[in-house]
Amino acid sequence: MASDTLTTDTLVRTTAGVVRGRRVGDLVAWRGIPYAAPPVGPLRLRAPQPVTPWSGDLDATEFGDAAVQHKKFTALRPGKYQPSSENCLTLNVLATPGTSGTRPVMVFIHGGAYTLGMSATALYGGQSLVRRGDIVYVSINYRLGSLGYLDFTQFSTPERPFDSNLGLRDQVAALEWVQRNIAEFGGDPDNVTVFGESAGANAVTTLMTTPAAKGLFARAISESSAPGLVTTADRAARWASDYVTLLGAEPDTAAEALTSSPVGALGRAGNRLGAKVLSETPGLHPFGPVIDGDFLPKPPLDAFADGSAHRVPLIIGTNAREGTLFPKLLDALPTDPDRIGRMFALTDPGAEARVTAAYPGYPAPDAAVDLGGDLTFWRPSIELAEAHSAFAPTFSYRFDFAPRAMKWLGLDATHGFELFAVFDIADTLIGRGLTLPGGRRGLKDVTDTVQRHWLHFASQGTPLAAWPKYDTDRRATLVFDTVTTVQDDPRRERRLAWEGYRGYYGQGL
Repeated sequence: MASDTLTTDTLVRTTAGVVRGRRVGDLVAWRGIPYAAPPVGPLRLRAPQPVTPWSGDLDATEFGDAAVQHKKFTALRPGKYQPSSENCLTLNVLATPGTSGTRPVMVFIHGGAYTLGMSATALYGGQSLVRRGDIVYVSINYRLGSLGYLDFTQFSTPERPFDSNLGLRDQVAALEWVQRNIAEFGGDPDNVTVFGESAGANAVTTLMTTPAAKGLFARAISESSAPGLVTTADRAARWASDYVTLLGAEPDTAAEALTSSPVGALGRAGNRLGAKVLSETPGLHPFGPVIDGDFLPKPPLDAFADGSAHRVPLIIGTNAREGTLFPKLLDALPTDPDRIGRMFALTDPGAEARVTAAYPGYPAPDAAVDLGGDLTFWRPSIELAEAHSAFAPTFSYRFDFAPRAMKWLGLDATHGFELFAVFDIADTLIGRGLTLPGGRRGLKDVTDTVQRHWLHFASQGTPLAAWPKYDTDRRATLVFDTVTTVQDDPRRERRLAWEGYRGYYGQGL
């Protein structure tokens, strides 16, 4: 690949000032563009504010700081880490040279349980999508953990107010920036597809029910969403109160502690809160959007059910074995019989026998892991597809492909693995190593299939014709594998076993 060079076609005027990007091989990249003011000092735990315009050219040649998180999650390569700080509200644009024309825009929201992740991760580069589809690709950072996804509004004072749903508000602010500016980069603001994976996919399904996001995107792709990863205002208030205690503060000193505590102390309190919630209520996660009755008026699943979600075309799906990743790398789900039993006891004891019977071999470890993954990702995604299909074109998928090495590792087509196809890692060092024992041809084939569908959807509003719409009569689902096929109502027995289970929804725990 040619070395990076600066040329006149890297200069673009935004509403806040000129940004100067760089040529990266045959593409042009603008990185670290601020879409909101740095949320620091008095703006910590406040809604994103407008950027202060600048004069001259803003250097947009390097990725901005990642959101505050543990350093190990900001690794770029062995021994090299992306800096992280509260000054993280930036985005990146990647396009082919020349800013004329109106190309489809794809905006990616990274995952990471709302506690980790960053747009600088090499996997999210977007180069293959841009080259193949001639799209304008945008990736964003947003606030994470306690700085982005706890609701401290109960501790507001006249002198020091706090806002709710900060990470969600950041995402809306980034999409507003796209509407204002993307035409200058050759993108069509009327043809924006927002897509994301895991927490990023939850962000997508939540944005579809956020009034402030209406009109900011024309279609959506949700890869392994956990649509239920939102919480009630009452539950969020209890978690915020617990967090303040873990931070070493009292209600009357909370505002000062939240304002002045170093980020390390905030992070440690967040880690303790996460462990406490998982222990007490397996299946719940304290970091996520809050149904505050204002910015997020109602539970997203309810909004999809009553048709008040934004009626844009949607691709939604999950992977064959979502749960296998978590016991190995991020032990945050009910993936063992003890947690599963306690979860059902707290929510719907009568459902336990019915649901566990749908997982042959339960309580064997593999069956428990699959149950926990289905609970979190597959079951609510099916519920959401059922609801949305009554109001807008909806397309359901399952990603089953896994090369031999993934099977040897006990992961199979686990959570996040479809990203390797979406972003095309087959010819990278990781891709070649992963398929060394076998599966290289299969990975290239499934990558080709996924990308063709994703890009056609971003361009035309539908995937390719081989993928039928989802409805509750047929439940047609595209199953991505070495040979991709359409299956009607796959895993029907599991789906029926989960029917009527509402989990912690409405339990008031």
